Formats: sequence, C-alpha cells, structure tokens
Amino acid sequence: MSSYAAMDRHFPTTLTARLGPVNAQAVSLDAGGGYGDVSLGRYSTIIKPVSLPTSALPNRKPIRYTVTEGATLESIERAYGVTLREIIWSNPGLRLPLKAGQTLELPPVPGVVIEVKPGDSADSLAAAYGVDSTTLLGFNDIRASQLKPGMILVVPVDLQVGPNLGNGAPADPMHAGQLFCPIQGAEIIQKFGPTSFTLEPPYAGYAHFHTGIDLLAQYGTPIDAAAGGRVTATGYADYFGLRVEITDSYGLVEIYAHMSNVSMNVGEEVHQGQKVGLVGSSGLSIGAHLHLQLEVGGVPTDPGTLVGC
Repeated sequence: MSSYAAMDRHFPTTLTARLGPVNAQAVSLDAGGGYGDVSLGRYSTIIKPVSLPTSALPNRKPIRYTVTEGATLESIERAYGVTLREIIWSNPGLRLPLKAGQTLELPPVPGVVIEVKPGDSADSLAAAYGVDSTTLLGFNDIRASQLKPGMILVVPVDLQVGPNLGNGAPADPMHAGQLFCPIQGAEIIQKFGPTSFTLEPPYAGYAHFHTGIDLLAQYGTPIDAAAGGRVTATGYADYFGLRVEITDSYGLVEIYAHMSNVSMNVGEEVHQGQKVGLVGSSGLSIGAHLHLQLEVGGVPTDPGTLVGC
C-alpha cells in the first residue's frame, strides 16, 4: 500500500504464518471506500503482489562425492538419487571397482556435470547435450563470454529425451535411457551371470561366467544398436570373434559379438536402432546368435531389460 490510511475492522490479536502466495486485486478509490474488511483512504492503492516460491530452489552446484570404503555405483545411486548413466556420464573414463578417496562429480538435478574444453562455446555445448544455450547459461548463472576451459558446469537434461550425438541428432530417439533390443522379438537363450555351460571362461571367482546376454537369431539377421553413441572398435577380438564396440552417449560400452558382417567404421556416430552388422557365429561360438555385452568402467555389467526382447 502507498499513501494509505487503512484500518482492518476485524484485525486478529495474533498472527499465524502461512506459506503460499498472497492473493490480492489492484484497487484504487478516488473518494475513499472499502474492499472487504479493509477501509481505504482517498489516495490508497493496493498492488497485486508477486507469488513467491514456497519450497527451496534446487542446488545448482555439482555434488562432489568422495568415495568411501565399500561404496559402489548402486549405493551412490540410492544415496543421491542419481542414475547409473548420470554417474558414468559425469565422470568420463571412470574405472571400476571404485577406490576409497577418489572423487566423483554428481549432478544436483537430472543431467550431467561437464568440464568446458578448449573450443567449446555455449551453442556447441547446448547442441551436444540437447538443451537450449539460454538454459545452459542461465542454470549456471554465467554469460557466454565468461565460458573458459576448465570450468565445471551442470547441464540439466530431460532424461526422457536424453543427450544428442555430435551432429545434434538425438542419440536415443526410440527409448531414451533404455537399451533397445538389437534383434526385436529375439529369444534370450543365455543370461548374464554364473553358468554351468563349460564353454564359458572363468570370471569373478566363478569357474564359468557369461559376461553378457545371448540372443538367438538366424545367420545374417540384421543387428541394431541398443543405444546411440560412437563406434570405438571393430574387427576380431579374442572369443568375441568379429565384433563392434560402441561407446554410447553416456559412456557405457556395448559390444556386439560373433558377427558375420560389420556395417560401421571406427569413429562413426550411430543412433539407437541403426544397423551395425549381421548375426554370425565367429569366435567362441557353437551356432548363430548375438552376444551382447555391456561394460561399465571396463567391467561387464548385467544389461537388464532390453526393450523389445
């Protein structure tokens, strides 16, 4: 109120705080009068207030977590409400097992923590992570001219959309944040974990351990990318035979093994659902099938549910 003489006819003797915005309407009376229980003078004016937030604003600084003895990615997920992909994405080159004392960067909101590299700009970073440059700058409270190599930023990303490839196209246009079954409708004939199948090599203290999942398919069946990313290896490798390795946009590594033909070259970008090659039986194999292996920090990890298998 300004230049007012107001009297509440039923003003309480005590006040009780109440959260939430105040509702009011603009009132201007030239000759005095009243509004509700409030008496107004000749020059009284009530201005409608701006609603104020009733809950704390999100922290916009990266969470710096120091690994404790016995901590795992799963325990960090539970403690901080982040996903496996966000942890790997925010810590490029992370290797497992975690070591006590090492430091991890965690996003305070759904998204990723990044370090600005030489040559990066607000527009290039926004395009790479699938956000608007004003969102990137505004969230970190900086201007484009203030970007410098070495700066640590938080990029809020809608995980239902996911990140972009280097060319600006969505990496996972079909099922963001999930693995797409490379052969839709295929039967899973062997799962991840210890097995009695003696052809499998020893691993993790087990005499025989299957480090991926096997999908049954006929020789020459097309294989599609489970998630988008960049091809980081092709060719023959140990018992994998002919294989394609894709490091996805979050930093997880997908290996497609026992192939008969490879459609991709190292360095190429691939989006989810794009053909990477054909089913075969090369390497340590007793029949046509696809061995799909997911690695996190260099360690074979259960891929979990594949959409469409």
